Amino acid sequence: MFKFGTLALFLLAMCAAPLQALEFTDCGSKTGKFTRVVIEGCDTTKSECILKRNTTVSFSIDFSLAEEATAVKTVVHGRVLGIDMPFPLHNPDACKDSGLHCPLEKNETYRYTATLPVLQSYPRVSVLVKWELQDQNNVDIVCVEIPAKIQ
Repeated sequence: MFKFGTLALFLLAMCAAPLQALEFTDCGSKTGKFTRVVIEGCDTTKSECILKRNTTVSFSIDFSLAEEATAVKTVVHGRVLGIDMPFPLHNPDACKDSGLHCPLEKNETYRYTATLPVLQSYPRVSVLVKWELQDQNNVDIVCVEIPAKIQ
């Protein structure tokens, strides 16, 4: 009876423990759909992607496109304590140096790649990164939310 009780407690504890796998959330994609997000060095078994200060992070977004896009720009925001703060990019033109060559054709799949500098001056906080690829009409092709923590 003791062995069964111990096993039952163990199984109950395992079921009650929350699984904290990292989830990338769609935040309003209109003309496309992301199929995969890869962040170099990110442990996807954690609930947040750890971004170390004074480093550069490489990542990619695979997506499919339902409509043609003649131009694509990148817009990035970080949400800290419920406030969206724009993140200035060195190269917001996603058609240059990102693996995309515009125009993008509908019913095709693409891989967007980028690097993100995590500056030493950034505070050590949890942040919800909102990464958007917008078309020539400022409509989100894809919008991905990435839970992260700056350390």
